[in-house]
Amino acid sequence: MLHVGLTGSIGSGKSTAAKAFEELGIPVYYADDAAKRLMTESATLRDAIEAEFGPGIYLDGVLQRKELAARAFADEESTLRINALVHPAVHDDFVAWFAIQKAPYAVREAAILFESGTYQNCDAVVLIEAPLDLRVARVIARSALTEAEVRQRIARQWPDAQKRGLTTPLDFILDNSGSEDELRSQVEAVDAELRRRGA
Repeated sequence: MLHVGLTGSIGSGKSTAAKAFEELGIPVYYADDAAKRLMTESATLRDAIEAEFGPGIYLDGVLQRKELAARAFADEESTLRINALVHPAVHDDFVAWFAIQKAPYAVREAAILFESGTYQNCDAVVLIEAPLDLRVARVIARSALTEAEVRQRIARQWPDAQKRGLTTPLDFILDNSGSEDELRSQVEAVDAELRRRGA
């Protein structure tokens, strides 16, 4: 079974693409959702986060997401520290999930697939791209974040050109500057090719 990475900067539309893959019967592992779950469920990870970022991150066992975000994304070093704790836990969780899937291929949706180095474990990568201003507008429309907060998060991710530079001829680059239907039709073309490869 092929291991396919799905990524794109915040607001690029990777969640929309992931849903399109699911509608085609393909299992999708959501790395960000898994990270949130593991930060609550895994006592080992909870203890490590609290030790690294100090008291007040968990109150009565409940993760204070806004407080963690404020500390973990304050600067590049803090972002690297939180990722160093969370990524290994997510990787182990993904490996266990992948082992029980039954499909021509399975998709791992992750915002920082390239930044984390995880792309190197994939048989193919699907990179979703969209213009910066459009991405900012999409995130503001769907969240309570300000434009400054959105741009701060985008700045913590690699620019599309840097990600594109690590792709190979086996990978796919999808343009999501148009409608959801246009993105879906691109996903369907990718699905057909990946099923052919996985046959």
